[in-house]
Amino acid sequence: MSTPEPVFEAPWHAQVFALTVHLNEAGHFDWSTWATRFGATLAQNGLTKELNGGDDYFTAWLETLEAFLADANIATPQAVEQFRSAWERAYLRTPHGAPVHLGD
Repeated sequence: MSTPEPVFEAPWHAQVFALTVHLNEAGHFDWSTWATRFGATLAQNGLTKELNGGDDYFTAWLETLEAFLADANIATPQAVEQFRSAWERAYLRTPHGAPVHLGD
């Protein structure tokens, strides 16, 4: 039996997808609203580059999610940027192959 192809190209694609599904299931937004806004983001970003379900696609997904978080007062753009910076610092100081830990 062969190993199935991964559904996502990168772990962060799966993580941002799962987070979005979780927020939807927790009632923070309905999926039809999400689909409309995500479609608008894809259309906007697709004008300058082809989106193929890889990084470009999930960067647009993340952009839409961050806008939802800000609009719903769940996370301000400043809080998202602080978290992103903390994650980058943690990632850069973590040896290759080791798990990344924030706040260590």
